[in-house]
Amino acid sequence: WAAIDNVCTHDGGTLGEGELDDCLVECPRHGARFDLLSGDVRALPAVFPVNAYPVRVVDGRVEVDVSVPTRELEIG
Repeated sequence: WAAIDNVCTHDGGTLGEGELDDCLVECPRHGARFDLLSGDVRALPAVFPVNAYPVRVVDGRVEVDVSVPTRELEIG
């Protein structure tokens, strides 16, 4: 499981509507790609990463700790 911000840092596209390719998500607006585990940019036009959040499974439920982002969201 992985959790990242739902907003592309390039132009505000909704990453939840993007295509998944292994551990990457592609923004549906302009094709920027982000690593689902780290939030790092893997393809332009985005240059700023998105936040990634710690995830764990407890009693069969997925829990995301949104109080501990990896970085502050930066809209480029």
